[in-house]
Amino acid sequence: MTLDLRYTEEQEQLRDSVRAMLADHAGWARVLRVAESPEPDDADLWRLLSVETGLAALAVPEHLGGAGATLAETAVVLEELGRAAAPVPYLGTAVAAQLLLHLGESDLLRELAGGGIVAPALPFDVGPAGRRLPDVEVSTAGDGSPLLNGTISGVADALRATVLIVPAGGALFAVDAEAPGLRRTAVVSLDETRPLCDLAMWNAPARLLAAGDRATSALDSALVAGAVLLASEQFGLAQWCLDTTVEHLRTRYQFGRPVGSFQALKHRLADLWVELVQARAVARYAVACAASGDPDARLAASLAQAHNGPLAVRAAEECVQMHGGIGFTWEHPAHLYLKRAKSASVAYGTAAHHRAALAALADLAPA
Repeated sequence: MTLDLRYTEEQEQLRDSVRAMLADHAGWARVLRVAESPEPDDADLWRLLSVETGLAALAVPEHLGGAGATLAETAVVLEELGRAAAPVPYLGTAVAAQLLLHLGESDLLRELAGGGIVAPALPFDVGPAGRRLPDVEVSTAGDGSPLLNGTISGVADALRATVLIVPAGGALFAVDAEAPGLRRTAVVSLDETRPLCDLAMWNAPARLLAAGDRATSALDSALVAGAVLLASEQFGLAQWCLDTTVEHLRTRYQFGRPVGSFQALKHRLADLWVELVQARAVARYAVACAASGDPDARLAASLAQAHNGPLAVRAAEECVQMHGGIGFTWEHPAHLYLKRAKSASVAYGTAAHHRAALAALADLAPA
């Protein structure tokens, strides 16, 4: 199968539109205010993304209220959200949408298209292969309906969710976020723009979505999509860090010369640029594989995460260091990107996890 990694004209227009919108509604000063507030995310920005523009439901079919787009368009939006370090639950909602599309769950897809936040109840560090699933038990109420009992730690994008998708007992269940017996507790997160919470369930009523192989297949597909989409977000984050650093070094003078004219800094930026070009390529390849149903989608997802996770961290660290003293202050946004990059580097599997997965997928014996 031949995969076209170029952006289409529609995707370029989508990127320009999202970037302009975020410039108006998600400047770094506003992001910092939201991050320092008790609110879990920017509710106004989410309303703009979900209700007013429909960007949160890009992949939802049109007859269910969405835009009928593909994973590739969702990835373009996440690139721009990564550039802005936007504090919205877009990634979790996008992963939930992919899971629901696999299951054909029209009711929950309609809710998502209407602005509802549907989140997968999974630890943020869960990976597409060899995953660590939560230990949740399933029991039965007097009328035969399922009840869930257990805890799930470190769940992202769930504090304002309206529905949670919980894996338990080899099946997938939908749980109303306001259901009796369900408690969400915010936990301290390195990345204030993507807060985590712990979930506890005591006989929480649930609705069965799928069981057995159907549930396993849907969850596997969603986790691969999560790794793919996160790689696009990480690329966007790293691109912002490089662009911002280059602009700073062009305008900052020391000893009567632009700081960017010093050879040592030029070499560091050139190395980062090369890695960023590679990051775009692996992210786009992973998106193309996942969007087209290519059998190499899992391998492409692990390749993208193995590269883009560490790159985003390195780009953010270089951004902080090359900005000098101002880069270490709270008044500059560099710290937002460093914390987002560090947090995202363990999401949907660490780089080490994905390198091991790549070795297994390529039939390479461990050294």
